[in-house]
Amino acid sequence: MLVHLSIHNYAIVDHLDLELDAGMSAISGETGAGKSIMLDALGLCLGDRADSGVVRPGADKADILASFDLADIPEARTWLAERDLDNDGPCILRRVITAEGRSRGYINGSPCPQADLKALGELIIDIHSQHEHQSLLKTDTHRRLLDEYAGSQDLARQVQLAAQRWKQTRNELERISSQGDEQRARHQLLSYQLEELENLALGDNELEQLEQEHKALSNAEALLAACRQVLDLCSESDAGNVLSALTASLNRLGAFGGQGGALNEASNLLASAQIQVEEAVGELNRFLDHFDADPERQQLLEERLDTIYTLARKHRIQPAELTALQQQLFEELESLNADDQASERLAEELTAYERHYQEKAVELSALRSNAAERLAAAVEQEMQALGMPGGRFNIQLQAMSSEEPHASGLETVEFLVSANPGQPLRGLAKVASGGELSRISLAIQVITAQTSRVPTLVFDEVDVGIGGPTAEVVGQLLRRLGERGQVLCVTHLPQVAAQGHQHLFVHKRRGEDATSTAVSKLDESGRVEEIARMLGGVDLTEESLAHARKMVTSAQAA
Repeated sequence: MLVHLSIHNYAIVDHLDLELDAGMSAISGETGAGKSIMLDALGLCLGDRADSGVVRPGADKADILASFDLADIPEARTWLAERDLDNDGPCILRRVITAEGRSRGYINGSPCPQADLKALGELIIDIHSQHEHQSLLKTDTHRRLLDEYAGSQDLARQVQLAAQRWKQTRNELERISSQGDEQRARHQLLSYQLEELENLALGDNELEQLEQEHKALSNAEALLAACRQVLDLCSESDAGNVLSALTASLNRLGAFGGQGGALNEASNLLASAQIQVEEAVGELNRFLDHFDADPERQQLLEERLDTIYTLARKHRIQPAELTALQQQLFEELESLNADDQASERLAEELTAYERHYQEKAVELSALRSNAAERLAAAVEQEMQALGMPGGRFNIQLQAMSSEEPHASGLETVEFLVSANPGQPLRGLAKVASGGELSRISLAIQVITAQTSRVPTLVFDEVDVGIGGPTAEVVGQLLRRLGERGQVLCVTHLPQVAAQGHQHLFVHKRRGEDATSTAVSKLDESGRVEEIARMLGGVDLTEESLAHARKMVTSAQAA
């Protein structure tokens, strides 16, 4: 419930701090004193639109803060927890509007968009006035109130969840199906390309080896001639060769053995050179022994390399990248195969979700249909007592035009009303008279209050256009609502004000330079005087005071 309201520099309110209690709080005061201003300021904390015109003249900003006790509102606590906005104390909604027209909202100290203030506000307080924003003008509220009255909230949530899952699955299935032709063509291409690469069967390092061997075979004659020439120069030339020259050199120096120093080092180097030349000659001979300049082998190599180069050009990559491409194509083909499997799985899930939705939605429809008759009869009876003799109330359940699962169930719910005899039933939002709309709303709230999840109800001048016995009935109904939660009621009627558990008096406080609004919580004597004023005007008489005292005493004793 609303436990504290703080208003700074809003309209004609300079500074106002108001503590609020459970039960029915009657709010009265002279016309223009600022009664509705308080509720308008509260509406800003609940996400209503604002402009710079609400800032008190001379101030740089208006600041409104509302504190709520959410102990009995689990939906609101869950909403806050899901957004990491919850805390251990009261829930604090704040709105700041600057003189330049900028607006900022806060929930428990964290900045938030206006939509979040509105969404949370709808869970914790319901403002009933002659303005368009009241929730009972919305068919979503009609459906919620009917489900709460029928005790089918859990079933309604199951229907909503089943419809959401069905829609998500349908969208995913459509996404995959919409790509069907394109995917099939891609699947066919990938399969063909992958088959080509698999048939190529390019081995590790095969390309490098093939190129080396092909290069050797292509230069076979020149290579053989060069090898033979080197062998001749190193070891086979009769006219002189490297090995014979090294041997002769070593023999010549050996005749001067024992000299040591540089001569000994030179002999060692010549001996090492002799060994290396002999090893090189051996390697050349082995190469010549095993080298096979086979034209057929060269032809095979050229054909193999041509196949590799052609496939690489086809994919516009380097031949060395063919192995990586094969792995990439394989993974993409596997992904497409997975989509095919996912499509079959999603189709099965879609059927299951639709079947589950239909079962729960049919069950919900039966509960709604049964509860709609009982709720309509009860509200209609309250309307008669509220000065609408001959008024009618009906709840229309109309089947959805679409056969697809809908989060709301199989039907729409709309409250229809006829305020006067002979008038046709029309949607609640089309009721012409604001006073009638407020009283109809009051009748609905009285019936649904025991099941409603919103504990705080605000009624702004619901007594417009009524008086006498009807006004007393209105007051009694509001008091009954207050006994189940919290009711704030702006009223001009003493019959209504007398029924309050507490009484707030709104008045203007005039200073030398400015006028501002103030609110006082009246004690018993002050309350009697205010109700006497409402009964008889400015001049209080013994008769009006006695009448007021009797009204208050009778209301408290009821």
